[in-house]
Amino acid sequence: MIATATATASGRPVSRPRVVTALGITQILAWGSTYYLMAVLARPISADTGWPIAWIVGGLSFGLLVSGLCAPRVGRLIQAYGGRPVMSVSSLLLAIGLCLVGLAPNLPVYFAAWLLVGLGMSCGLYDAAFSTLGRYFGKDARRAITTLTLFGGFASTLCWPLSAFMVEQIGWRSACFAYAAIQLLVCMPLHLLALPSIDRPAALAAGQSKAHVLAPAQRPLFLLLAATSVLCGLINSMIAVHLLTILQLRGAELAAAVALGALVGPAQVGARVIEMVVGKRHHPLWTMLTAVTLMTVALVLLWSALPITALALLIYGAGIGIFSIARGSVPLALFAESQYAAVMGKLAFPSLIVQAAAPSLGGILLDRFDPATLLALLGLSAATTVVLVLAIVRRTGRKALTRTG
Repeated sequence: MIATATATASGRPVSRPRVVTALGITQILAWGSTYYLMAVLARPISADTGWPIAWIVGGLSFGLLVSGLCAPRVGRLIQAYGGRPVMSVSSLLLAIGLCLVGLAPNLPVYFAAWLLVGLGMSCGLYDAAFSTLGRYFGKDARRAITTLTLFGGFASTLCWPLSAFMVEQIGWRSACFAYAAIQLLVCMPLHLLALPSIDRPAALAAGQSKAHVLAPAQRPLFLLLAATSVLCGLINSMIAVHLLTILQLRGAELAAAVALGALVGPAQVGARVIEMVVGKRHHPLWTMLTAVTLMTVALVLLWSALPITALALLIYGAGIGIFSIARGSVPLALFAESQYAAVMGKLAFPSLIVQAAAPSLGGILLDRFDPATLLALLGLSAATTVVLVLAIVRRTGRKALTRTG
């Protein structure tokens, strides 16, 4: 019998493999058709419409901003009603938004489309999926979260080539329509059929309005965790957008920069596999501390300009790979099950807003300074996260950390 944190509406336990597999598939498709979409479509859109690249990529930034603003509300909805209705609505919103992107005759309509896509991202990407797993499995959700991030790690690997193939064969507008159809015909049915509906126990229903309210003793931990998430989101977003530019400014040819950048994805997946094997033996805070330490070391190595760029990127990939696990599992260990989804929404709010602004900020810094300056600032930010996580460890106490998360 699989342990569950909540009963389904039919009274049957929740099937962990069924839920995680369904969410894994929909996460690959959701990330591939939103966050990773403009990496392939931006230039074809610009070539076809004449719109500036900055405005085209700005649509994604606008979507991330909308997603962050909506995240706290989405977390409370999942805590109240479970992930099935929320994530099903996500598929619908993404389908409508992507159709509108494909139809957009001008930039105002294009940004209106990204408003809908941003709402869908808020209801359907990692934070919503983690909250859904926490709602089903409670404190036992850590392994499910780790497995889900393994699926998510393949989003760019699978969807970048798919997007490029569709652009070449049917054009960027039809590629958007195809992703919209995938959301309606694949993702929505998976959310509706594989995610069970849940009962709302009387105690939970009665306390739902206060589930998102943190006790005074919890607020320092939350603020430390939020600051860590914000800085890691800033680093990840800047590196994701500007890594190839940084490497080329450092003297690498485009092909070499792409080859080096491709090391990050496998490193993420490899580190997540290791975490899956050994993670059950330790508290998830140690996973978070390891993640931010690896990120710091990697950025220092990149800043140093030593001829070990490949090693630095492998270390960086490992760090951000397991941070995505810690981002979902640490709040599960530090806060009550009844608070988890609401806390995840609150944490996503500032992080996504910073991620929306980070690419533009990184571009400004690269225009005004050299890559070493940007890497130094990112390295300092990463070192700050190490201090923040150590502060969380200290506040949590050794006794609590002897229990696995």
